[in-house]
Amino acid sequence: MKFFRKLLFPFAVLYGWVTRTRNYFYDKGWFKSKQYRLPVICVGNLNVGGTGKSPMIELLIEMLKEDYKIATLSRGYKRKTTGFLEVKTTHTAIEVGDEPLQFKQKFPNITVAVCADRQMGIEKLEKEADVILLDDAFQHRKVKASLNILLTPCDELYVQDYLLPTGNLREARSGADRADVIIVTKCKKNIAYAKMQEIRFILNIAAHQKLYFATIDYADSVFGISEELPLIYLKDKPFTLVTGIANPKPLVEFLTSEGYNFKHKKFPDHHNFSEAEISALKREEIILTTEKDFMRLKEPLGKFAMYYLPIKTKILNRQEGFLREMVVANVEANLFS
Repeated sequence: MKFFRKLLFPFAVLYGWVTRTRNYFYDKGWFKSKQYRLPVICVGNLNVGGTGKSPMIELLIEMLKEDYKIATLSRGYKRKTTGFLEVKTTHTAIEVGDEPLQFKQKFPNITVAVCADRQMGIEKLEKEADVILLDDAFQHRKVKASLNILLTPCDELYVQDYLLPTGNLREARSGADRADVIIVTKCKKNIAYAKMQEIRFILNIAAHQKLYFATIDYADSVFGISEELPLIYLKDKPFTLVTGIANPKPLVEFLTSEGYNFKHKKFPDHHNFSEAEISALKREEIILTTEKDFMRLKEPLGKFAMYYLPIKTKILNRQEGFLREMVVANVEANLFS
């Protein structure tokens, strides 16, 4: 597969020329970006998928929800509906997308919406919120965010990747210059200070940018359709791990390191399960899955012995307070300007 992708290098060059030209036109003002009266915080990446955008959005919600009216705006990837739609807790993942449904069910008091046209979505949400969180919109240059947060996985830094289709970059590495904050995600909890300094040197961030390191924090409990159980309940019970996310490696490594006995059924990111796949999964005795996959599986599977393990993004090195201060300062500056 890697060899085949290398053969596609000429297409990566062409793709790079197209994305660079587009960005150049925006940078010069020939293509217009719209700025809004309220703070708009964008969370995105240069790599395709698997950088931890959803838990980062949830971290921002936790930081802001007590003091501000929050709205999240996502594309609603692979949903069967079109246009602008405000997400309700009664919606299904097929109607609104798995991540927006996850946000709404976890934080029912915030406004969650989906719209492929981010300008239209923001305009419909302006009266509903003090701050809008844009999910996966770093390349959506029609909107000029008040704060751009760029995520990059610790073991797949964007500076070590190549453009599609040879690599997994959506745009050239130079696109990172638009970021105000760069967060290296999915680090080991005990990452050495020397390793963080090495990554800082490799990324070579600009003077205006702030760099943070984050890890995945797994919950102590798993949640099903009707119950919550301690994760250790599964310790002596063989189960099937079902994932339809871009990078299940950290979860697999965590469960393996903790001594759990499981087999892994891996599906593509945002996978819409077929009837045959659902029938096969119904025959599994116990299923553990991700929170995002649970949003897609709970309706068609209807299986009580199916659980999800929540995760959180945790900023390392006691830096979460500094990130919170930066985010709040941006909100305040733009809200009352």
